[in-house]
Amino acid sequence: MNNTTQLGSGTHTESARARQGKTLLIGTVKLESPVIPAPMAGVTDLPFRRILKAMGAGLVCSEMVSAQALVYGNARTLDLLQVSREERPISLQLFGSNPETLAKAVRILQDYPIDLIDLNMGCPVPKVVKNGEGAALLRDLPRAAAIIQAVVAAAGCPVTVKMRAGWERGQEVAPELAILAEQAGAAAVAVHSRYRADFYSGEADWNIIKRVKAAVKIPVIGNGDVTSPADALAMMEQTGCDGVMIGRAVMGNPWLIKQVTAVLRGVPVPPPPTHKERFALMKEHFRAQIKFSGEKRGILEMRKHLSWYMKGFPGAARFRDLINSAESKEAVLELLRKLEEQPVKGG
Repeated sequence: MNNTTQLGSGTHTESARARQGKTLLIGTVKLESPVIPAPMAGVTDLPFRRILKAMGAGLVCSEMVSAQALVYGNARTLDLLQVSREERPISLQLFGSNPETLAKAVRILQDYPIDLIDLNMGCPVPKVVKNGEGAALLRDLPRAAAIIQAVVAAAGCPVTVKMRAGWERGQEVAPELAILAEQAGAAAVAVHSRYRADFYSGEADWNIIKRVKAAVKIPVIGNGDVTSPADALAMMEQTGCDGVMIGRAVMGNPWLIKQVTAVLRGVPVPPPPTHKERFALMKEHFRAQIKFSGEKRGILEMRKHLSWYMKGFPGAARFRDLINSAESKEAVLELLRKLEEQPVKGG
């Protein structure tokens, strides 16, 4: 189980000093930082990825894209492929259950400015799993291996695999799947140390990441229960993993990427954002989302982000209700202005 260590903003450990300036090589792609935000459906779109990149993320990854929908030219799926060169290096995550379809999807992507292809073999959502995709592949390792092999053969870039520990407790397959991935030509694996049956509940078991690291020579990226710089440092020290992937903890707190990057480099951890800095980013994110998605859709997409950003603020619940009913850009910005002007305890 993960045992978090306490770490002050000025604490330097010998292991952290050893990592200072260290890069992470995935195939031919060099990452300037081993800190990677997890791909998350409905979250890691272009505007948010740009923010994460500005915070120092070594790699950003798209929302997961259906290989079948991509091959069929689905309009919404094509929207998910919007990337910018300033994000690079960037990974695009695909999911599917048919090796041939996935290979076709990868060939379609060869003209896009993408540096890596990531294969999702961990998504626990029922609508994905019922089609034999995502975490369902944890119960069909021969198919999983065939998919990896087909995609590696078709891709003109390194291929990575994101997996969970297994389908349910007592059925750990991550080390075996990682070995198969390495044999099929994958350049790295990311391991979410929960089982599909766990979804996002309970405590992640970092010992699974440690066992995967011992099983393969390719880079292993650890994922699960990293919510602070201390967590990230503890995960790397306890498991020997080569990189840290952070998921839900960056929702409303992208500054965490900057803080984790600092501690892994052995430099002082920057303080949390000030009240002014927090609201400046909220407004920047909101305006970028409107520009990217259009006003109507952008407002809908930002409601969740603004709720995450405002978590813990006095009166935040009331303002969330108001923002969820706001229908214009001006109305949302006015609500943010009012919330920003509220007195902050200790501030």
